[in-house]
Amino acid sequence: MRLSGDRIFAFIIAILVVGGAAIFLSAALGLLARDGASISRLAMTQLALGLIPGVLALAAIRFSPPEWIMKAVVPFYIFSLALTALVFVPGLGVHAGGATRWIDLGPITIQPAEFLKPAVILMLALYLGKMKDKIKDMRYGLLAFGVIVGLPALLLLAQPNTSTTLIIGATAAALYFLAGAPWRDFAVLAVITIVALSALLFTRPYLMNRVMTFVNPAHDSLGSGYQIQQSLIAIGSGGMIGRGFGQSAQKYKYLPEPVGDSVFAVYGEEFGFIGTVLLVLLFTAFAMRGFAIAAQASTAFGAFSATGLTLLISLSAFMNIGAMLGIMPLTGLPLPFVSHGGTALLAALASVGIILNVAAHRSKRKTFA
Repeated sequence: MRLSGDRIFAFIIAILVVGGAAIFLSAALGLLARDGASISRLAMTQLALGLIPGVLALAAIRFSPPEWIMKAVVPFYIFSLALTALVFVPGLGVHAGGATRWIDLGPITIQPAEFLKPAVILMLALYLGKMKDKIKDMRYGLLAFGVIVGLPALLLLAQPNTSTTLIIGATAAALYFLAGAPWRDFAVLAVITIVALSALLFTRPYLMNRVMTFVNPAHDSLGSGYQIQQSLIAIGSGGMIGRGFGQSAQKYKYLPEPVGDSVFAVYGEEFGFIGTVLLVLLFTAFAMRGFAIAAQASTAFGAFSATGLTLLISLSAFMNIGAMLGIMPLTGLPLPFVSHGGTALLAALASVGIILNVAAHRSKRKTFA
């Protein structure tokens, strides 16, 4: 058993974490030109709430017996649901940007949805691992799937947090498909998804604005289209090799959320086409290695959890990058391991710890059974 669990995967993670910290710090310099921003506070929360506890969680989970992880799934799922519900408690939940997604803990705030994402995937992986032979029965398949995924979706849509709901739903549906769910269930899920998305588009104007901006980036250039236009300007001005580390101009006054969901645009301006291609390839390598680990898992839970967590992180990355390039609608999803958000970084590193744990106990002679 290798100490790392998987040397190649661990190496990819090390590059993403170290490189992500450097990109974040460079993007954070853009806040110097903005009133009320505190770079030191941002850096400390990223370090104290995200990186340090994240690395500790990664190590602890990596070296835990797989049985312990399985036993912790249900309590973690319930805890994450309860924590997410706390954002609606007056005086505890923080309302900002038209949404209530954070919990105020005094000097810091946390976003419970970042814990809920892996919690739902792990809960579904545990269930599918035990019941995969019965999921063609609607009672054990579609109905159970609806409960496991539906409860978190209702909480997230009430915040509202549509992007997180979509990425959880897409990842969960992929796992359900891999478990052998009948096409009948996917027809039902497709109808529900289409109806729900249509209702959201017509009842939440900001979602329709994002779709209109995606179709026509010049639409409302000073409003809903501002972020994508500034992102494209930043990435385009990077040229082939970029302006150089720390030399982005757009991050100072023009890019909204330069340390958040716009951080890829800052990176693109500083490292150019070559740098952006390398980052995309790095996330692609992350996905391919994660799926390879899942294929060699010794248990069904290991296979489903490694697949789901790999897909969850990869989809977040590619949806963030796609939005900044204008090939997908804006979602507000962070770029994993890079964007500001201590909770997101902690959850991502803990998820990686589970994948490495699966790798450490995998079987090269057979796939899961």
